[in-house]
Amino acid sequence: MEVVDILREGIGVALKIGAPILLLSMLVGILVAIFQAVTQIHEQSLSFILKLIVVVLVLLVGGGWMLETLQDFARYLFTLM
Repeated sequence: MEVVDILREGIGVALKIGAPILLLSMLVGILVAIFQAVTQIHEQSLSFILKLIVVVLVLLVGGGWMLETLQDFARYLFTLM
């Protein structure tokens, strides 16, 4: 049962770290798609560049928290060994 708890906690950490990046990039993708549908501009690089900017900004703003969360989980794993 302890292995299942470790795996569950690892999945929770992965979701906690990945969710902000994924959700914000999806939101930007949807907004760009709506903008492209309204204006009939179908430039693929526009969506990619905006998503890249959002991901970089999220990493700059929340990167410290993400690293700290990952380090806490790693410390937890090492204490279990």
